[in-house]
Amino acid sequence: MKRSYSKYSAKNDLFWLILRPWIFVPRVLYILLTFIFLFLRILFQGNSKNKNVQKNLSKYLFDVITDLGPCFIKLGQALSTRPDLVRQDWLTELTNLQDNLPAFDHKIALKIIEEELGLPANELFEEFPDSPIASASLGQVYKAKVNNNYLAVKVQRPNLYFLIRRDVVILRFLGTFLSPFLPLNIGVGIGEIIDEFGKALFDEIDYQKEAENALRFANLFKENPNIFIPKLERQFSSKRIITTSWIDGVKLRDRALLEENNLIPASFIRTCVISGLQQLFEFGYFHADPHPGNMFALKGGNKDYGNLAYVDFGMMDTITNSDRLTLIKAIVHIINEEYYLLAEDFQKLGFLTKEQDLQELVEPLKEVLGGSLGAEVGNFNLKNVTDKFSKLMYSYPFRVPSRFALIIRAVVSQEGLALRLDPEFKILKIAYPYIAKKLLTDNSEEILDILLEVVFDKKGQIQIEKVESLLNILFKDSEKINSDLIPVANAGLKLFVSKKGSEVRKNLLLSLIKDEKLEFTDAKKLLALIRDTFSPFNIAKSAVQNIISTI
Repeated sequence: MKRSYSKYSAKNDLFWLILRPWIFVPRVLYILLTFIFLFLRILFQGNSKNKNVQKNLSKYLFDVITDLGPCFIKLGQALSTRPDLVRQDWLTELTNLQDNLPAFDHKIALKIIEEELGLPANELFEEFPDSPIASASLGQVYKAKVNNNYLAVKVQRPNLYFLIRRDVVILRFLGTFLSPFLPLNIGVGIGEIIDEFGKALFDEIDYQKEAENALRFANLFKENPNIFIPKLERQFSSKRIITTSWIDGVKLRDRALLEENNLIPASFIRTCVISGLQQLFEFGYFHADPHPGNMFALKGGNKDYGNLAYVDFGMMDTITNSDRLTLIKAIVHIINEEYYLLAEDFQKLGFLTKEQDLQELVEPLKEVLGGSLGAEVGNFNLKNVTDKFSKLMYSYPFRVPSRFALIIRAVVSQEGLALRLDPEFKILKIAYPYIAKKLLTDNSEEILDILLEVVFDKKGQIQIEKVESLLNILFKDSEKINSDLIPVANAGLKLFVSKKGSEVRKNLLLSLIKDEKLEFTDAKKLLALIRDTFSPFNIAKSAVQNIISTI
């Protein structure tokens, strides 16, 4: 029997559950009591130095989360990517939430396959195992064989729609009711954020939608030699079954595991972070669940960029073009320490109300971001800034727009994954050069407007310090001459002589006029900066590096 699922609706689903008090009341009480007992146990045993106590406590935490079901497992998975928030001994246990959960009955899985695909598994596949190779929050995966090719067959857990519908309603009810008593200040957002979570989960249990997501994601990365997406096998897929080609790789769980397989952890961090930035700032379509169970390190690649495979495309999201460009502007304003303009960005994104006096936020933003993001941009991580921001949000009316819930989850999860592989990892050490390169090589109208804001002030004068800062971020690489030098030089030259470059040429000419006189000081400084950065010697080194990287 083929299933059809409704879309998530906070109002309709709450009404549905309230009409079933025999389900609603016992479940709410069970969740509350479970968390009370968990809190008490952590309170009394959380600081114990006894390894056995901590091992038992981490096992208890894992059991509590798995017992509460798919919604809570998804929340636990987010925690499992944060070594900076969770003790290492607990983290090891929580990592099992990614793909090592208790499996459901194999006979039920076989029944679902026959219902969905019309034939028994032993008639559909040449080989089909007696047990799954992995079991996650929403389904379990079998390694089957067809035409001498191995396939990953993911079978959805039974009764999943009911369980998620019930628990998202209860999470929203409890979150809204308890939010005034929680040490959080996210404005109007907790109910809306749970709504976003609910919508994403309802989409995730529709494997036909996941199949379309996988095809779209694969198309976006088709020109990237370091990103691999498994091939969808439509004839073995349905609403509760999704089958793809088998990925033979190493999960991005810890550094030692990669090194045991002669893989370079730093190369996969770079590929992972750059692909994440591309999703947010170029494609506007991103993988919202990038935990280690969904990402595999593959053989090949090089010491700078490892080959990375993404799997599980159930939880995806989009970002609007307007938000995408505003985020790029915000990063530029952080780089240039323009905190009033940064406050305007926050306002435009919906983190601040339109009535908010932005001037009063300049000093607090400078205090939170200034020290961390100056010359020592490499010594920054999201944990530092989120700790400071959480304090700032108590004093000032910041709120988290619900549409950013999955974006924040994805970015924080991705940084957490990188920290698992390298505790010294700093995300902006990769993100800043990426944004700088995008500004200098992307000739779209929107990005050109942002670049002009950096190069010229409101009076049309050249801002030498900001141009120098932008170039330094991209090219001050102590380990090697940056391989982006030639692409940036080519893009800059093409832009300058192109039709789009007319605005640049006009502003450059206007910048030579000060007080109705010709003034060449700034122009000379700019030419000296360009000459030093793009000297023949540096260009030659960059060319050699590009040749070496392709060998």
